[in-house]
Amino acid sequence: MRIAFILFAVIAAVGCPDQRPTPTDPGFTTPGIAGPIGGNRLPVPTPLPEPNGGKAGEYFFCFWNVENLFDDRNDGRTKRGDTAYDTYYAQEPEALSWKLRHVTDVLVKMNDGKGPDILCIAEVEVNSRAPELLLNAYNARMSDSSRHLLTILFDNPGGGRDIGCAILTRLPVDKTRTRLLGNRLRILEGQIVVNDHPLVVVASHWSSRISDRDGGSRSTYGDIIYGRFRAMVNRNPAVDFLVCGDFNDPPEEESVVSHLHAVADIQQVRASGTVPLLYNFMTPLADKGEGTHFYRRWWLFDHICVSPGLLDDQGWSIVPDSAAIVKEKADKAGRPDRFGGPSDKRPYSRRGAADHFPVVCRLRVAVAD
Repeated sequence: MRIAFILFAVIAAVGCPDQRPTPTDPGFTTPGIAGPIGGNRLPVPTPLPEPNGGKAGEYFFCFWNVENLFDDRNDGRTKRGDTAYDTYYAQEPEALSWKLRHVTDVLVKMNDGKGPDILCIAEVEVNSRAPELLLNAYNARMSDSSRHLLTILFDNPGGGRDIGCAILTRLPVDKTRTRLLGNRLRILEGQIVVNDHPLVVVASHWSSRISDRDGGSRSTYGDIIYGRFRAMVNRNPAVDFLVCGDFNDPPEEESVVSHLHAVADIQQVRASGTVPLLYNFMTPLADKGEGTHFYRRWWLFDHICVSPGLLDDQGWSIVPDSAAIVKEKADKAGRPDRFGGPSDKRPYSRRGAADHFPVVCRLRVAVAD
């Protein structure tokens, strides 16, 4: 019975099992696209109007490892790395409020103050209200209601830690296409549809270099995502497929190049044919010595990789040279400044947001065929 329930939850793409909230809770109104069962009841986004003059519409994409975003309830979590934050934010609501404030400080400034249209996040507490709390905090600070994030795609991978990935967006989604990939892996797939053009978005958070010293697990992440991509290409060579995440490996590592098949040569990707490749949009920044995470030195661990379909002018496409690292909430040395946990004695107001910088890019989508 339990196995059947889990399978149903994944196939239905309604997210993590969580029976605590109910449809009668004041914060939950109309049925939504996705979120915890009985939990995030969010309004269905209305279709967006086609761009004026028949030109492609442009949208802003962001991936961010927001580092240990837990909600305000103590779930008695016992896994290493989870216990402290599960208790901390439940017992210290002011700390959680400041964590959300620092994260949204960065988000609301993006895209010339319009914020992201698609936001993928990692290190979010599973079976929790954490992504909803972030969505509400963000929307409260975004005065233009047309820019509000409306939908949460979220599920529990059941991995070594009680964290996962989530996709938040103001754009329409196809809820039937939301699923987890692999077995107990933090890989969430969603599909966004604008002007009848689908965009497959895979948000992922690969194993750390502490728990996976030889890189075998990170290679598995690459294999699973690439297998999914190749299967889609076999059905539709022009599929618009975007992979993002904290890979815990830089662009040149074997897990990225040989297992995910994400490379730096855009012409090689365009010509890849029956053995399709992904283009690693972040490689040019890594080549300049830029990074998203600092541990003894700079590392570019956070990636945006795209299929050949996103390199053409049909359906969705990625805007050339639009990749960027958002270097906000940095310490005096210019490194990502963590918010920290219960052992951090700094005033909440003087803390940062997370130990990774966000990565962003711009996407375009053509008018309906």
